Amino acid sequence: MKTIGLLSDTHGFVPPRVIAFFAGCDEIWHAGDVGSLAVVRQLESVAPVRGVYGNIDGQEIRKQFPETAQFTIEGLNVLMIHIGGYPGRYAPKARKLIETYRPGLFVSGHSHILKVMPDRRYGLLHINPGAAGQSGFHKSITAVRFQIEAGRPKALEVLDIDRKKKL
Repeated sequence: MKTIGLLSDTHGFVPPRVIAFFAGCDEIWHAGDVGSLAVVRQLESVAPVRGVYGNIDGQEIRKQFPETAQFTIEGLNVLMIHIGGYPGRYAPKARKLIETYRPGLFVSGHSHILKVMPDRRYGLLHINPGAAGQSGFHKSITAVRFQIEAGRPKALEVLDIDRKKKL
C-alpha cells in the first residue's frame, strides 16, 4: 500500500498547510503548472516527487518532468497530463492517451477546479486536484491525499483551504 499526495497548479508557491497535509506520504504527484524548481525541492523534502509540466512551466521544469507520465504503482496503471479535461470532455490528446494506455487512474490539472469522477466508458477514476497555489481565479486552495492498494485508489481525502484565510 502507498499513500499519495496529489496537487496541481502551484504556480511557484506551496502553502505550508499543503506541505503538512502531505506528511507521511510515500510519493507526491504534481499535475503541472509547477512554476519553479523551488516548489519541487520543497515537495521533495517530504517525499519523492513525480510530475508533468504544465503550460506555464519554463525549461527548468520541462527538463525535470515530461509532458505526460504513464506508470504503474501498486498494480494501478496511472496516466497524468496537465491539460486533460474530464470524463465526457477530454482534451483530444488526453483521449488518445487514455485509449492507448487504458489507465485505472487518470490525473490532470489546469482547470483549478477540484474534480473526482468515475468514467464508466473507459473504466477509470479521474482526479483533478484543483489548484494548490495562490495564482488564479480559484476561491479554494485544494490538494488530495489517497492510498493505492491492490491496483485501486482508496481512502481519498481532500484539503480545502479558503484563500482568504491564513495559509
